[in-house]
Amino acid sequence: MQLQNNIRIIISGGGTGGHIFPAIAIANALKVIDPSIKLLFVGAEGKMEMEKVPLAGFEIEGLPIAGIKRELSFSNLSFPIKLIRSLKKAGSIIKQFQPDVAVGVGGYASGPLLFMASQNNIPSLIQEQNSFPGITNKILSRKASKICVAYEGMEKFFPPNKIVFTGNPVREDIKSIENKKKEAAQFFNLDANRQTILVVGGSQGARSINKSVLAGLSQIADAGVQLIWQTGKNFLPQAKDAIEKLKSPLIVAFDFISKMDLAYSLSDIVVARGGASTVSELCIVQKPAILVPLPTAAEDHQTKNCMSLVDRKAAILVRDIDAPEKLINESLHLINNSDLRIQLATNIAPLARPQAAYEIAQQVLSLINKK
Repeated sequence: MQLQNNIRIIISGGGTGGHIFPAIAIANALKVIDPSIKLLFVGAEGKMEMEKVPLAGFEIEGLPIAGIKRELSFSNLSFPIKLIRSLKKAGSIIKQFQPDVAVGVGGYASGPLLFMASQNNIPSLIQEQNSFPGITNKILSRKASKICVAYEGMEKFFPPNKIVFTGNPVREDIKSIENKKKEAAQFFNLDANRQTILVVGGSQGARSINKSVLAGLSQIADAGVQLIWQTGKNFLPQAKDAIEKLKSPLIVAFDFISKMDLAYSLSDIVVARGGASTVSELCIVQKPAILVPLPTAAEDHQTKNCMSLVDRKAAILVRDIDAPEKLINESLHLINNSDLRIQLATNIAPLARPQAAYEIAQQVLSLINKK
């Protein structure tokens, strides 16, 4: 591919790790292809992208946009004002940065930025991570040049001629977790030779999973199984207090795990929500998983994400409502059933798309050439 000089690309979106880490993966892939590319992220003020993106080495601008709460809330009254201000600032950012193409990865900020990009005749690419797209991406798809997806059957939602099946990009470090078990054990102060459960409820934690794990902590410790537990910020004090009372060296808890490659490396099974990025990472690391989809996710898309694995006998599903009764028992059953673990790992492996970030980066650059 022959590239022009002084390429400038905006990547917009965020709100959760499920949006941010794929965005960073795409940015890193673009930099590998052409280190001279100028990249600018646009996120939502006060959201985690404003911290995580600079830590990854990229510049970011924030928009005052926020989402609409599903329940009746006074904060919804300010949404039109924030939207207008965000559209105005997005337009100003585009005018100043002069991007050749705009990329939207989902999250509050992608809406205003991609809309203003289309108003300025800048080609755009949407990276839709889920099996059921949100309303913002459905609207933006009318003007988007290309839509990169991770699930089959997305022509139900998007123009078929714009769809490119790429899979979801994942963090580069989790692509190579082999030979990291000793390092991981030292990092988490655990035993490399003891069976380990990894619990991740997403970057902000998952209340039903956390409460189920909390109720089963002594059961896990009594089984002699180690636990690495990502609780989210709000639940961490409660988790730490329970671990301290239990006095078990086998259980460690964190609000957020930055070294996910090490967490995956040490774990024998993973308990997680059904976010698209989590599902894609599990395919890459080939770990046996128990998935507890968030029931309030739009159009129940997390269950649809999970079923793409469950239908292939590549993961186990526990409904959120059943988690208090079943989650710990299912976890201990799986970790003690080596045949089932091998079956799940074998079946999940072919679903991995390790080159997704690079494929999406190539699609982004192809739009610049067409322009």
